[in-house]
Amino acid sequence: MGYAHDYAAAIMRRGRVPMPPADFVPNWADGPRKTKFYPGADTVPLPGHTVPPGATVGRGLGPAHDGPERAFDLRTLSGMLRDSYGLTGRRLGVQANTDLDALPFHPLANWSRGTASGGGLYPVSIYWVSGPSGPLPPGVHYYATRHHAMQRLLTGDVSGEVREALGVAVPAAPEDPAGPGASGEPDSAAGRAAGADQFLVLGIKYWQNAFKYNSFSFHAVTMDVGTVVQTWRIWARAQGLRVEPLMWFDERRLARLLGIRTEEEGVFAVVPLRWQGAEPRPAPPAGSAAVRRRDVERSRTVLTFDAVTGMQRATEEHAARRPAAGALAPAAAPVPDPRLPAVPLPAPLPLDADVRTALRNRRSSFGRFDAGRPLSAGHLASCLAAAAAGASLGGDTGTDTTPVAGLYAFVGHTEGIPPGTYAYDAAAHTLRLVKAGPPGTFLQKNYFLANYNLEQTGAVLVPTVRTRAVLDTVGDRGYRVVNAVVGAISQSVYTAASALGVGCGVALGFDNVSYTEELGLERTGEAPLLIMMLGNERPAPADFRHEIA
Repeated sequence: MGYAHDYAAAIMRRGRVPMPPADFVPNWADGPRKTKFYPGADTVPLPGHTVPPGATVGRGLGPAHDGPERAFDLRTLSGMLRDSYGLTGRRLGVQANTDLDALPFHPLANWSRGTASGGGLYPVSIYWVSGPSGPLPPGVHYYATRHHAMQRLLTGDVSGEVREALGVAVPAAPEDPAGPGASGEPDSAAGRAAGADQFLVLGIKYWQNAFKYNSFSFHAVTMDVGTVVQTWRIWARAQGLRVEPLMWFDERRLARLLGIRTEEEGVFAVVPLRWQGAEPRPAPPAGSAAVRRRDVERSRTVLTFDAVTGMQRATEEHAARRPAAGALAPAAAPVPDPRLPAVPLPAPLPLDADVRTALRNRRSSFGRFDAGRPLSAGHLASCLAAAAAGASLGGDTGTDTTPVAGLYAFVGHTEGIPPGTYAYDAAAHTLRLVKAGPPGTFLQKNYFLANYNLEQTGAVLVPTVRTRAVLDTVGDRGYRVVNAVVGAISQSVYTAASALGVGCGVALGFDNVSYTEELGLERTGEAPLLIMMLGNERPAPADFRHEIA
């Protein structure tokens, strides 16, 4: 067993056995920025983008579309980045979160984004490696979220270095789509990368999250990668584009190219982009090229945590060993027991809201649920279906062919569904009764924080993964895949709830052991990894919104 097994076990027990340092208190006054800062870098503002008609959330969460795949250009890239990680407005609603009294002050303002993030900290760094087919001179850029602009970090075509790190190469000739180093199938994860010279690279600067969550940080930030990627997948699919993330590559090689140290910032995913007018051109590896600009840290004191550095070390060790197709089969999620009583669900409602509107309206409910206004069975069915769709992360994760995530629902106040604890059978779109009776007391007793009253929710959804089985199957790097899938599920539910006008909140602060016992997961080896709360909110809440995009 590797280090990730021990970390996963500590995460499951942390509600009862605190992870060290148990006496840690964040130094809020000396906290980091919510973005990286490259002073003096040339900045290129990104253009506007209009979402085309028919780009709905339902289409984004649905199956891949027949017909030709659209290609990215600068405007579509700009729109995807703005709607996912860019700042779109300021929010100051009266709610139950603990930071409410600080929000009126501008330095502590709450800026909304389409993508969810643990603790609202947004530690994902987005780099654009642009080759010769792009609209700007080739190079490496950093997406500056606060300015919705690209900052140039390096000039020169280093797309060949990215392909080498991914273990692929440009096809030898147009008539030979396999080419040296490719997978043999041009539409496979590796085949798409082999034919691309535009890449989005996702890093995690650990201190942006660890200053608050210390050893727990690695668990939280790996889910953040999934929320970003899934936002992109929903956004792109709604418009006939495709986003297929790659999570297996030579991480140290990419870190050297980006001018970062993996002890401080891990490289978690690479997304090849099919670009308008691009033609595969061999480009030599740029082994000596590297970003020389350095991020300037705001914090005077930057701490490291053994658990975070240990997980980074463990998950990068065999990062370039991409598992074979079907490798995750031994870790597949169990099918709910068909002998359990079945509770049929209505068909999912159409998610007709356009993807941009749904992402701009997405927010956490923070204590605004109202049990006096029960959730409809159709809304619950739609969010369950969205969660199941989000469990397929695509790319080289293996989760398109092997579903690794199960889903459970604690139903409290939902019309037409008796209160109880259920397993969701996605194939049959049916709930299976695990335990009858209102779950509100259990839910609230096992929630750590004061920002939600779980008894007031319509339902609480719980994704589970057989984490230990994944690690046994593909090694410690599988921990990143597990949590990215769970993050993707949460983003799918958030987006669907927004499209339906339903309140939603996601939290990690619960007693995992109690949930394991309540759901009877000891037998299956599933681990409950987060909770997703759904329900209608109190009408006419005190709120303030100011849109900036």
